[in-house]
Amino acid sequence: MGANATALILAAGEGTRMKSALPKVAHRILGVPMVSYVVRAAEEAGCERIVVTTGHGAEAVEGLLPGVECVRQDRQLGTGHAVMCAREVLEGATGSLLVLSGDSPLVRPATLAALVKAREESGTGLSALTARVPDPAGYGRVVRDEAGDLTAIVEDKDCSDEQREIEEINTGAYCFDAPVLFKHLDRLTTENVQGELYLTDMVGLFVAKGLGVVSMFVEDFREMLGVNSRVQLAEAAKVMQRRINEEHMLSGVTITDPELVWIGPDVEIGRDTEILPMTFLMGATRIGERAVVGPNTRVTDSVVADDASVDSSVLVQADVGRGATVGPVAYLRPGAVLGPAAKAGSCVEIKNSSVGEGSKVPHLSYIGDAIIGKGVNVGAGTITCNYDGYGKYPTVIEDGAFIGSDTMLVAPVRIGEGAVTGAASAITRDVSPGALGIERSEQREIEGWAAKRRARHERE
Repeated sequence: MGANATALILAAGEGTRMKSALPKVAHRILGVPMVSYVVRAAEEAGCERIVVTTGHGAEAVEGLLPGVECVRQDRQLGTGHAVMCAREVLEGATGSLLVLSGDSPLVRPATLAALVKAREESGTGLSALTARVPDPAGYGRVVRDEAGDLTAIVEDKDCSDEQREIEEINTGAYCFDAPVLFKHLDRLTTENVQGELYLTDMVGLFVAKGLGVVSMFVEDFREMLGVNSRVQLAEAAKVMQRRINEEHMLSGVTITDPELVWIGPDVEIGRDTEILPMTFLMGATRIGERAVVGPNTRVTDSVVADDASVDSSVLVQADVGRGATVGPVAYLRPGAVLGPAAKAGSCVEIKNSSVGEGSKVPHLSYIGDAIIGKGVNVGAGTITCNYDGYGKYPTVIEDGAFIGSDTMLVAPVRIGEGAVTGAASAITRDVSPGALGIERSEQREIEGWAAKRRARHERE
Protein backbone atom coordinates (compact mmCIF):
# COMPACT_ATOMS: atom_id res chain seq x y z
CA MET A 1 0.00 0.00 0.00
CA GLY A 2 1.11 3.54 -0.73
CA ALA A 3 2.90 5.39 2.02
CA ASN A 4 0.23 8.08 2.37
CA ALA A 5 -2.95 5.98 2.27
CA THR A 6 -5.92 7.40 4.18
CA ALA A 7 -9.31 5.86 4.97
CA LEU A 8 -12.60 7.71 5.20
CA ILE A 9 -15.33 5.64 6.84
CA LEU A 10 -18.93 6.75 6.33
CA ALA A 11 -20.88 6.18 9.54
CA ALA A 12 -23.47 8.96 9.72
CA GLY A 13 -26.63 7.07 8.76
CA GLU A 14 -29.55 6.43 11.08
CA GLY A 15 -30.34 2.91 9.93
CA THR A 16 -34.12 3.12 10.22
CA ARG A 17 -34.55 -0.56 9.37
CA MET A 18 -32.73 -1.48 12.58
CA LYS A 19 -35.76 -0.14 14.50
CA SER A 20 -33.44 1.09 17.22
CA ALA A 21 -32.61 4.19 19.23
CA LEU A 22 -28.98 3.16 18.83
CA PRO A 23 -27.13 4.33 15.69
CA LYS A 24 -26.79 1.49 13.22
CA VAL A 25 -23.00 1.30 13.22
CA ALA A 26 -22.95 1.14 17.03
CA HIS A 27 -24.69 -2.23 17.08
CA ARG A 28 -22.29 -4.93 18.17
CA ILE A 29 -21.07 -8.16 16.64
CA LEU A 30 -19.37 -10.46 19.14
CA GLY A 31 -19.08 -7.57 21.56
CA VAL A 32 -17.52 -5.07 19.13
CA PRO A 33 -19.37 -2.21 17.37
CA MET A 34 -19.74 -2.65 13.62
CA VAL A 35 -17.86 0.53 12.80
CA SER A 36 -14.88 -0.60 14.89
CA TYR A 37 -14.42 -3.63 12.63
CA VAL A 38 -14.12 -1.33 9.62
CA VAL A 39 -11.65 0.93 11.45
CA ARG A 40 -9.53 -2.09 12.36
CA ALA A 41 -9.59 -3.42 8.81
CA ALA A 42 -8.34 -0.07 7.50
CA GLU A 43 -5.61 0.06 10.14
CA GLU A 44 -4.46 -3.48 9.39
CA ALA A 45 -4.53 -2.73 5.66
CA GLY A 46 -1.89 -0.09 6.31
CA CYS A 47 -3.81 3.18 6.32
CA GLU A 48 -1.79 5.83 8.14
CA ARG A 49 -4.79 8.04 8.83
CA ILE A 50 -8.43 7.19 9.47
CA VAL A 51 -11.33 9.64 9.51
CA VAL A 52 -14.93 8.71 10.34
CA THR A 53 -17.95 10.76 9.36
CA THR A 54 -20.66 10.72 12.03
CA GLY A 55 -24.16 12.14 12.01
CA HIS A 56 -27.11 10.36 13.55
CA GLY A 57 -26.22 9.65 17.17
CA ALA A 58 -22.83 11.23 16.54
CA GLU A 59 -21.83 11.44 20.20
CA ALA A 60 -22.65 7.77 20.78
CA VAL A 61 -20.65 6.68 17.74
CA GLU A 62 -17.69 8.93 18.52
CA GLY A 63 -17.66 7.59 22.07
CA LEU A 64 -16.97 4.14 20.62
CA LEU A 65 -13.93 5.38 18.70
CA PRO A 66 -11.42 6.84 21.16
CA GLY A 67 -8.44 8.31 19.38
CA VAL A 68 -10.12 8.18 15.96
CA GLU A 69 -10.56 11.44 14.05
CA CYS A 70 -14.24 12.19 13.43
CA VAL A 71 -16.10 14.82 11.41
CA ARG A 72 -19.81 15.57 11.56
CA GLN A 73 -22.30 15.19 8.74
CA ASP A 74 -25.21 17.02 10.35
CA ARG A 75 -27.55 16.40 7.43
CA GLN A 76 -27.49 13.06 5.63
CA LEU A 77 -27.69 14.09 1.96
CA GLY A 78 -25.93 11.11 0.44
CA THR A 79 -22.52 9.47 0.31
CA GLY A 80 -21.10 12.23 -1.86
CA HIS A 81 -22.22 14.80 0.69
CA ALA A 82 -20.53 12.76 3.45
CA VAL A 83 -17.22 13.02 1.60
CA MET A 84 -17.78 16.75 1.14
CA CYS A 85 -18.22 17.12 4.89
CA ALA A 86 -14.77 15.57 5.37
CA ARG A 87 -13.13 17.64 2.65
CA GLU A 88 -11.84 20.34 4.99
CA VAL A 89 -9.81 17.85 7.04
CA LEU A 90 -8.79 15.70 4.06
CA GLU A 91 -8.24 18.13 1.22
CA GLY A 92 -4.51 18.25 1.83
CA ALA A 93 -4.26 14.46 1.65
CA THR A 94 -2.05 12.98 -1.01
CA GLY A 95 -1.96 9.45 -2.34
CA SER A 96 -4.78 6.97 -1.99
CA LEU A 97 -8.05 7.60 -0.17
CA LEU A 98 -10.12 4.56 0.74
CA VAL A 99 -13.81 5.35 1.16
CA LEU A 100 -15.63 2.65 3.14
CA SER A 101 -19.03 2.01 4.68
CA GLY A 102 -19.24 1.82 8.44
CA ASP A 103 -21.93 -0.87 8.20
CA SER A 104 -19.74 -3.43 6.37
CA PRO A 105 -17.97 -5.12 9.29
CA LEU A 106 -16.83 -8.23 7.41
CA VAL A 107 -14.39 -6.59 5.01
CA ARG A 108 -10.90 -8.07 5.28
CA PRO A 109 -7.72 -5.98 5.51
CA ALA A 110 -6.16 -7.92 2.64
CA THR A 111 -9.06 -6.97 0.39
CA LEU A 112 -8.64 -3.27 1.17
CA ALA A 113 -4.89 -3.43 0.62
CA ALA A 114 -5.49 -5.10 -2.75
CA LEU A 115 -8.01 -2.42 -3.73
CA VAL A 116 -5.44 0.30 -3.04
CA LYS A 117 -2.79 -1.64 -4.93
CA ALA A 118 -5.12 -2.02 -7.92
CA ARG A 119 -5.51 1.75 -8.24
CA GLU A 120 -1.89 2.62 -7.60
CA GLU A 121 -0.46 0.05 -10.00
CA SER A 122 -2.91 0.99 -12.75
CA GLY A 123 -2.27 4.71 -12.27
CA THR A 124 -6.00 5.41 -12.41
CA GLY A 125 -8.00 7.92 -10.43
CA LEU A 126 -10.38 5.35 -8.96
CA SER A 127 -10.67 1.67 -8.18
CA ALA A 128 -14.02 0.22 -7.12
CA LEU A 129 -14.72 -3.06 -5.37
CA THR A 130 -17.51 -5.14 -6.91
CA ALA A 131 -19.14 -8.49 -6.15
CA ARG A 132 -21.95 -10.84 -7.10
CA VAL A 133 -24.60 -11.62 -4.52
CA PRO A 134 -27.48 -14.13 -4.60
CA ASP A 135 -30.02 -11.29 -4.57
CA PRO A 136 -28.79 -7.95 -5.96
CA ALA A 137 -32.01 -6.07 -5.07
CA GLY A 138 -31.21 -2.89 -3.20
CA TYR A 139 -27.61 -2.70 -4.39
CA GLY A 140 -26.17 -0.33 -6.98
CA ARG A 141 -25.46 -2.16 -10.25
CA VAL A 142 -22.12 -2.18 -12.06
CA VAL A 143 -22.44 -1.11 -15.70
CA ARG A 144 -19.74 -2.14 -18.17
CA ASP A 145 -19.12 -1.43 -21.85
CA GLU A 146 -18.68 -4.04 -24.58
CA ALA A 147 -15.00 -4.36 -23.70
CA GLY A 148 -15.93 -5.17 -20.12
CA ASP A 149 -14.62 -1.92 -18.67
CA LEU A 150 -16.45 -0.27 -15.80
CA THR A 151 -18.35 2.78 -17.05
CA ALA A 152 -20.89 3.58 -14.32
CA ILE A 153 -22.53 2.51 -11.07
CA VAL A 154 -26.29 3.01 -10.97
CA GLU A 155 -28.14 3.02 -7.67
CA ASP A 156 -30.96 0.49 -7.38
CA LYS A 157 -33.75 3.09 -7.31
CA ASP A 158 -32.38 4.72 -10.46
CA CYS A 159 -31.92 1.48 -12.42
CA SER A 160 -33.79 0.74 -15.62
CA ASP A 161 -35.50 -2.63 -15.91
CA GLU A 162 -32.57 -3.87 -17.96
CA GLN A 163 -30.01 -2.65 -15.43
CA ARG A 164 -31.86 -4.40 -12.60
CA GLU A 165 -31.04 -7.69 -14.32
CA ILE A 166 -27.31 -7.06 -13.77
CA GLU A 167 -25.90 -9.40 -11.13
CA GLU A 168 -22.65 -7.54 -10.40
CA ILE A 169 -23.13 -5.02 -7.60
CA ASN A 170 -21.32 -2.10 -6.03
CA THR A 171 -19.95 -2.94 -2.59
CA GLY A 172 -19.55 0.64 -1.40
CA ALA A 173 -15.76 0.39 -1.13
CA TYR A 174 -13.61 2.67 -3.30
CA CYS A 175 -10.05 3.86 -3.57
CA PHE A 176 -9.53 7.34 -5.02
CA ASP A 177 -6.53 9.41 -5.94
CA ALA A 178 -7.29 11.89 -3.15
CA PRO A 179 -6.31 15.17 -4.87
CA VAL A 180 -8.16 14.17 -8.04
CA LEU A 181 -11.30 13.28 -6.08
CA PHE A 182 -11.47 16.61 -4.27
CA LYS A 183 -10.77 18.52 -7.47
CA HIS A 184 -13.89 17.03 -9.09
CA LEU A 185 -16.12 16.39 -6.08
CA ASP A 186 -18.28 19.49 -6.66
CA ARG A 187 -19.36 18.12 -10.04
CA LEU A 188 -21.80 15.80 -8.24
CA THR A 189 -25.48 16.66 -8.65
CA THR A 190 -28.74 15.59 -7.02
CA GLU A 191 -30.36 14.56 -10.30
CA ASN A 192 -31.60 11.19 -9.10
CA VAL A 193 -34.67 9.62 -7.53
CA GLN A 194 -33.59 10.30 -3.94
CA GLY A 195 -32.29 13.80 -4.62
CA GLU A 196 -28.96 12.96 -2.98
CA LEU A 197 -25.31 13.42 -3.83
CA TYR A 198 -24.15 9.94 -4.82
CA LEU A 199 -20.45 9.12 -4.55
CA THR A 200 -21.11 6.37 -7.08
CA ASP A 201 -21.59 9.08 -9.74
CA MET A 202 -17.85 9.75 -9.54
CA VAL A 203 -17.32 6.60 -11.63
CA GLY A 204 -19.13 8.09 -14.61
CA LEU A 205 -17.47 11.47 -14.05
CA PHE A 206 -14.00 9.93 -13.94
CA VAL A 207 -14.69 7.92 -17.10
CA ALA A 208 -15.96 11.01 -18.91
CA LYS A 209 -12.88 13.01 -17.90
CA GLY A 210 -10.50 10.24 -18.91
CA LEU A 211 -9.15 9.96 -15.37
CA GLY A 212 -9.11 6.18 -15.40
CA VAL A 213 -11.33 3.74 -13.53
CA VAL A 214 -10.63 0.10 -12.65
CA SER A 215 -12.62 -2.43 -10.72
CA MET A 216 -11.64 -5.29 -8.46
CA PHE A 217 -13.91 -8.27 -7.95
CA VAL A 218 -14.16 -9.75 -4.46
CA GLU A 219 -14.67 -13.53 -4.63
CA ASP A 220 -16.39 -13.93 -1.27
CA PHE A 221 -19.36 -11.57 -1.45
CA ARG A 222 -19.98 -12.02 2.28
CA GLU A 223 -17.03 -9.71 2.97
CA MET A 224 -19.05 -6.79 1.72
CA LEU A 225 -22.43 -7.61 3.23
CA GLY A 226 -23.96 -4.41 4.51
CA VAL A 227 -25.96 -4.51 7.73
CA ASN A 228 -29.25 -2.66 7.53
CA SER A 229 -31.52 -4.75 9.77
CA ARG A 230 -31.39 -7.02 12.81
CA VAL A 231 -31.69 -9.99 10.44
CA GLN A 232 -28.58 -8.89 8.55
CA LEU A 233 -26.82 -8.18 11.85
CA ALA A 234 -27.34 -11.80 12.86
CA GLU A 235 -26.15 -13.00 9.45
CA ALA A 236 -22.97 -10.94 9.74
CA ALA A 237 -22.40 -12.22 13.28
CA LYS A 238 -22.64 -15.80 12.04
CA VAL A 239 -20.01 -15.15 9.36
CA MET A 240 -17.71 -13.46 11.86
CA GLN A 241 -18.24 -16.27 14.38
CA ARG A 242 -17.20 -18.91 11.87
CA ARG A 243 -14.23 -16.85 10.67
CA ILE A 244 -12.83 -16.28 14.17
CA ASN A 245 -13.44 -19.85 15.33
CA GLU A 246 -11.67 -21.27 12.29
CA GLU A 247 -8.63 -19.07 12.94
CA HIS A 248 -8.37 -20.41 16.50
CA MET A 249 -8.84 -24.03 15.42
CA LEU A 250 -6.15 -23.67 12.77
CA SER A 251 -3.87 -22.32 15.52
CA GLY A 252 -4.28 -25.42 17.68
CA VAL A 253 -7.43 -24.78 19.74
CA THR A 254 -10.10 -27.47 20.02
CA ILE A 255 -13.64 -26.17 19.61
CA THR A 256 -15.96 -29.15 19.86
CA ASP A 257 -18.89 -27.43 18.15
CA PRO A 258 -17.97 -24.17 16.36
CA GLU A 259 -21.63 -23.31 15.86
CA LEU A 260 -22.10 -23.14 19.64
CA VAL A 261 -19.04 -21.09 20.62
CA TRP A 262 -18.80 -17.31 20.30
CA ILE A 263 -15.38 -15.63 20.51
CA GLY A 264 -14.67 -11.91 20.22
CA PRO A 265 -12.00 -10.64 17.83
CA ASP A 266 -9.57 -9.59 20.58
CA VAL A 267 -9.56 -12.88 22.48
CA GLU A 268 -6.30 -14.84 22.69
CA ILE A 269 -6.29 -18.62 23.21
CA GLY A 270 -3.27 -20.90 23.69
CA ARG A 271 -2.63 -24.21 22.02
CA ASP A 272 -4.31 -27.44 23.14
CA THR A 273 -7.01 -25.56 24.98
CA GLU A 274 -10.53 -26.95 24.62
CA ILE A 275 -13.58 -24.71 24.28
CA LEU A 276 -16.86 -26.53 24.95
CA PRO A 277 -20.35 -25.67 23.64
CA MET A 278 -22.40 -22.65 24.72
CA THR A 279 -19.30 -20.69 25.67
CA PHE A 280 -18.86 -16.93 25.11
CA LEU A 281 -15.35 -15.44 25.24
CA MET A 282 -15.47 -11.67 24.88
CA GLY A 283 -13.44 -8.47 25.24
CA ALA A 284 -9.74 -8.61 26.06
CA THR A 285 -9.90 -12.18 27.36
CA ARG A 286 -6.75 -14.32 27.35
CA ILE A 287 -6.88 -18.10 27.72
CA GLY A 288 -3.67 -20.04 28.25
CA GLU A 289 -2.60 -23.44 26.97
CA ARG A 290 -4.23 -26.79 27.86
CA ALA A 291 -7.13 -25.06 29.57
CA VAL A 292 -10.74 -26.27 29.40
CA VAL A 293 -13.45 -23.64 29.21
CA GLY A 294 -17.16 -24.49 29.17
CA PRO A 295 -19.73 -25.68 28.65
CA ASN A 296 -22.27 -22.92 29.40
CA THR A 297 -19.64 -20.34 30.28
CA ARG A 298 -19.20 -16.61 29.73
CA VAL A 299 -15.77 -15.01 30.12
CA THR A 300 -15.30 -11.25 29.58
CA ASP A 301 -12.08 -9.23 29.89
CA SER A 302 -10.51 -11.98 31.99
CA VAL A 303 -7.42 -14.16 32.15
CA VAL A 304 -7.51 -17.95 32.43
CA ALA A 305 -4.00 -19.35 32.79
CA ASP A 306 -2.47 -22.60 31.53
CA ASP A 307 -4.08 -25.87 32.66
CA ALA A 308 -7.01 -24.12 34.36
CA SER A 309 -10.65 -25.14 33.93
CA VAL A 310 -13.84 -23.11 33.98
CA ASP A 311 -17.13 -25.01 33.99
CA SER A 312 -20.58 -23.46 33.56
CA SER A 313 -19.57 -20.16 35.11
CA VAL A 314 -19.38 -16.40 34.53
CA LEU A 315 -16.11 -14.44 34.75
CA VAL A 316 -15.93 -10.68 34.38
CA GLN A 317 -12.56 -8.92 34.76
CA ALA A 318 -11.25 -11.88 36.74
CA ASP A 319 -7.88 -13.65 36.82
CA VAL A 320 -7.70 -17.44 37.12
CA GLY A 321 -4.26 -18.86 37.90
CA ARG A 322 -2.42 -21.85 36.48
CA GLY A 323 -4.21 -25.11 37.21
CA ALA A 324 -7.03 -23.40 39.09
CA THR A 325 -10.62 -24.63 38.80
CA VAL A 326 -13.83 -22.66 38.59
CA GLY A 327 -17.41 -23.94 38.83
CA PRO A 328 -19.74 -25.34 38.07
CA VAL A 329 -22.03 -22.31 38.45
CA ALA A 330 -19.51 -19.87 39.92
CA TYR A 331 -19.49 -16.10 39.44
CA LEU A 332 -16.13 -14.32 39.47
CA ARG A 333 -16.75 -10.60 39.45
CA PRO A 334 -14.30 -7.76 38.77
CA GLY A 335 -11.14 -8.01 40.84
CA ALA A 336 -11.47 -11.71 41.59
CA VAL A 337 -8.06 -13.41 41.49
CA LEU A 338 -7.50 -17.15 41.93
CA GLY A 339 -3.94 -18.22 42.57
CA PRO A 340 -2.33 -21.35 41.10
CA ALA A 341 -4.28 -24.55 41.85
CA ALA A 342 -6.93 -22.57 43.74
CA LYS A 343 -10.61 -23.45 43.53
CA ALA A 344 -13.87 -21.55 43.31
CA GLY A 345 -16.48 -24.28 43.31
CA SER A 346 -20.20 -24.64 42.78
CA CYS A 347 -22.42 -21.65 43.53
CA VAL A 348 -19.50 -19.52 44.69
CA GLU A 349 -19.36 -15.77 44.11
CA ILE A 350 -16.07 -13.88 44.45
CA LYS A 351 -15.63 -10.15 44.03
CA ASN A 352 -12.56 -7.94 44.46
CA SER A 353 -10.74 -10.68 46.34
CA SER A 354 -7.64 -12.82 45.99
CA VAL A 355 -7.59 -16.54 46.76
CA GLY A 356 -4.09 -17.84 47.39
CA GLU A 357 -2.29 -20.80 45.91
CA GLY A 358 -3.99 -24.11 46.64
CA SER A 359 -6.80 -22.49 48.62
CA LYS A 360 -10.36 -23.70 48.14
CA VAL A 361 -13.76 -22.08 48.27
CA PRO A 362 -15.62 -25.24 47.25
CA HIS A 363 -19.30 -24.37 47.43
CA LEU A 364 -22.15 -22.05 48.35
CA SER A 365 -20.06 -19.09 49.49
CA TYR A 366 -19.74 -15.35 48.93
CA ILE A 367 -16.26 -13.82 49.18
CA GLY A 368 -16.00 -10.05 48.83
CA ASP A 369 -13.14 -7.60 49.51
CA ALA A 370 -11.06 -10.41 50.98
CA ILE A 371 -7.46 -11.57 50.94
CA ILE A 372 -7.16 -15.32 51.37
CA GLY A 373 -3.71 -16.81 51.83
CA LYS A 374 -2.27 -20.13 50.71
CA GLY A 375 -3.70 -23.52 51.61
CA VAL A 376 -6.92 -22.16 53.10
CA ASN A 377 -10.15 -24.19 53.14
CA VAL A 378 -13.36 -22.18 53.20
CA GLY A 379 -16.32 -24.30 54.28
CA ALA A 380 -19.69 -24.39 52.55
CA GLY A 381 -22.00 -21.48 53.17
CA THR A 382 -19.29 -19.06 54.30
CA ILE A 383 -20.03 -15.38 53.77
CA THR A 384 -17.80 -12.35 54.16
CA CYS A 385 -20.08 -9.64 55.53
CA ASN A 386 -18.17 -6.82 53.87
CA TYR A 387 -20.81 -4.09 53.44
CA ASP A 388 -22.73 -2.22 56.13
CA GLY A 389 -24.79 -0.08 53.81
CA TYR A 390 -22.25 2.75 53.81
CA GLY A 391 -18.77 1.33 53.34
CA LYS A 392 -16.99 -1.87 52.34
CA TYR A 393 -14.49 -3.51 54.66
CA PRO A 394 -11.76 -6.13 54.24
CA THR A 395 -11.49 -9.69 55.46
CA VAL A 396 -8.04 -11.30 55.74
CA ILE A 397 -7.63 -15.07 56.07
CA GLU A 398 -4.01 -16.05 56.57
CA ASP A 399 -2.20 -19.15 55.27
CA GLY A 400 -3.45 -22.56 56.31
CA ALA A 401 -6.62 -21.37 58.06
CA PHE A 402 -9.73 -23.55 58.12
CA ILE A 403 -13.09 -21.81 57.92
CA GLY A 404 -15.94 -23.95 59.19
CA SER A 405 -19.16 -24.28 57.23
CA ASP A 406 -21.75 -21.52 57.55
CA THR A 407 -19.28 -19.04 59.03
CA MET A 408 -20.20 -15.37 58.89
CA LEU A 409 -17.01 -13.28 58.75
CA VAL A 410 -18.09 -9.77 59.78
CA ALA A 411 -15.53 -7.35 58.31
CA PRO A 412 -13.17 -5.85 59.10
CA VAL A 413 -11.77 -9.05 60.51
CA ARG A 414 -8.58 -11.15 60.35
CA ILE A 415 -8.26 -14.90 60.74
CA GLY A 416 -4.72 -15.75 61.75
CA GLU A 417 -2.40 -18.32 60.21
CA GLY A 418 -3.55 -21.88 60.86
CA ALA A 419 -6.60 -20.72 62.80
CA VAL A 420 -9.98 -22.46 62.70
CA THR A 421 -13.51 -21.12 62.90
CA GLY A 422 -16.29 -23.31 64.23
CA ALA A 423 -19.18 -24.13 61.94
CA ALA A 424 -22.20 -21.80 62.20
CA SER A 425 -20.16 -19.05 63.86
CA ALA A 426 -20.57 -15.31 63.39
CA ILE A 427 -16.97 -14.09 63.73
CA THR A 428 -16.90 -10.40 64.64
CA ARG A 429 -13.40 -10.17 66.14
CA ASP A 430 -9.95 -11.22 64.93
CA VAL A 431 -8.92 -14.84 65.54
CA SER A 432 -5.32 -15.37 66.64
CA PRO A 433 -2.98 -17.66 64.68
CA GLY A 434 -3.57 -21.32 65.54
CA ALA A 435 -6.65 -20.55 67.64
CA LEU A 436 -10.27 -21.70 67.36
CA GLY A 437 -12.79 -18.94 66.86
CA ILE A 438 -16.31 -20.06 67.73
CA GLU A 439 -19.53 -18.19 68.43
CA ARG A 440 -22.72 -20.11 69.17
CA SER A 441 -25.61 -19.76 71.56
CA GLU A 442 -26.21 -22.69 73.92
CA GLN A 443 -28.32 -25.48 72.43
CA ARG A 444 -31.45 -26.33 74.42
CA GLU A 445 -34.03 -29.13 74.29
CA ILE A 446 -37.71 -28.85 75.23
CA GLU A 447 -39.01 -32.32 75.86
CA GLY A 448 -42.38 -33.22 74.33
CA TRP A 449 -42.56 -30.05 72.27
CA ALA A 450 -43.22 -31.82 68.94
CA ALA A 451 -46.13 -33.86 70.30
CA LYS A 452 -47.71 -30.76 71.84
CA ARG A 453 -47.37 -28.94 68.51
CA ARG A 454 -49.11 -31.75 66.61
CA ALA A 455 -51.93 -31.90 69.12
CA ARG A 456 -52.49 -28.14 68.88
CA HIS A 457 -52.79 -28.28 65.10
CA GLU A 458 -55.18 -31.26 65.28
CA ARG A 459 -57.50 -29.31 67.62
CA GLU A 460 -57.53 -26.35 65.26
